[in-house]
Amino acid sequence: MLTLPARFAAVILCFAPLLQQRSWRHAEVLLVGAILAPGRRTVSSILRISGLCRERRFVNYHRVLNRAAWSGRAAARVLLGLLLDAFL
Repeated sequence: MLTLPARFAAVILCFAPLLQQRSWRHAEVLLVGAILAPGRRTVSSILRISGLCRERRFVNYHRVLNRAAWSGRAAARVLLGLLLDAFL
């Protein structure tokens, strides 16, 4: 996985409580890869940009999006809090 600067990692970690620890490891890769990936942000392109294109268990990254229990509303609340902190 890519090594992140401390300030960026702190922002990404704000989303960690939304998922279980096992799912969070995969979600973190997906989140960072989605920020870095040019063009369409598919799981395959995210894994490619993250250097995990030869990952054997790539299906686990797909499962984060369709099976893991997470709330889009809770993620939006975290994001809104981060934006308010940045601009106020």
